[in-house]
Amino acid sequence: MFEEGIAMKKQFGPENVLDLSLGNPVMEPPPEFARELKRLVNNPYPGMHGYMENAGYPETRAAVAEQLTRETGIKLTQRDVVMACGAAGAINVALKTILDPGDEVILFLPWFVDYFNYVENHDGVVKLVPTDEGFMPRLDEFEKCITPRTRAVLINSPNNPTGVVYSESTMRRLGEILRKKEADFGTEIFIVSDEPYKKIIYDGLKYPSPLNYHRHSIIATSHSKDLSIAGERIGYVALHPEAKAHDDMITGFVFCTRVLGFINAPALMQNVVRHLQNVTIPVPEYQRQRDFIYGNLVGMGYEVIKPQGAFYIFPRCPIQDDVAFVHELQHEHHVLTVPGVAFGTPGYFRLVYCVTDRTLQRSMPGLEALAKKYKLK
Repeated sequence: MFEEGIAMKKQFGPENVLDLSLGNPVMEPPPEFARELKRLVNNPYPGMHGYMENAGYPETRAAVAEQLTRETGIKLTQRDVVMACGAAGAINVALKTILDPGDEVILFLPWFVDYFNYVENHDGVVKLVPTDEGFMPRLDEFEKCITPRTRAVLINSPNNPTGVVYSESTMRRLGEILRKKEADFGTEIFIVSDEPYKKIIYDGLKYPSPLNYHRHSIIATSHSKDLSIAGERIGYVALHPEAKAHDDMITGFVFCTRVLGFINAPALMQNVVRHLQNVTIPVPEYQRQRDFIYGNLVGMGYEVIKPQGAFYIFPRCPIQDDVAFVHELQHEHHVLTVPGVAFGTPGYFRLVYCVTDRTLQRSMPGLEALAKKYKLK
């Protein structure tokens, strides 16, 4: 889809191709980011662009730990945090550390498109568990899926592609199931939580951190979305302070940061985000766009779950073949989206709304034309 989009933009002009396919925010970073960046650039200190310890600057890790402590009420310190090259880097560091060949990682459908590859990169085995009609995990099926080889469940909330936020009751039950299975099998089963959207939540909902429900929890995240700096590749991996073999785990994170070739997270960005842990882009802007696209899709007759966070929406496709529908939308109306099969869930398609208002508004006629063609109303 990305390559086809580039070709279409060259053929028809970028202004005539309405790209709702990529979660690449057009929103600029908050002003605090620019101020901190300018302050550092104008007041450099010796060695500012050199290596630091592989875990990252102690001051930055301490700032991250302090923010996580505020959010969860669990006391974390710099000893629980390793800086990473974005959430993707953090997830791979975590999986490389905990997986032996043949270990199982459970994913809930629909999954983020790269998870399958991440697990297989580290010789793990993916096991898939369905979700219900509202895209909440089917925990009855989850419990039956756990075996002595289960090493982790990789979750993503707020979710890409659905925008669903896993509820407090879901997270509590998830932790209960894992503790029971750990006792049954004499193993540790980790929640690896991919949460770059945890600050982008709507309608007054609160984010239930897995740290509050399971001591074998690993947070893998980035500032790509909450500060709108996706290309800067800055994030972290954090471990519950009461995890078994905690210090060996952190040593593993540091070692895997090296052997996977990251060496360390970007020095300049570590210095910048150190002072921005409590700063977020204006979330009401995304909620306004969420309300616009959701209201329009429902009005056209699409069946869709209202997103609770992130900036994705995942309507049911009006025809069985989601790939054919996405291609029709693309070639007939120049609206780029992603078929649900890419997320392991055929019969749906994903749109993003982290785009300009103009792009969002101009995409509606094409979606409406196909809604009418397939008689959704």
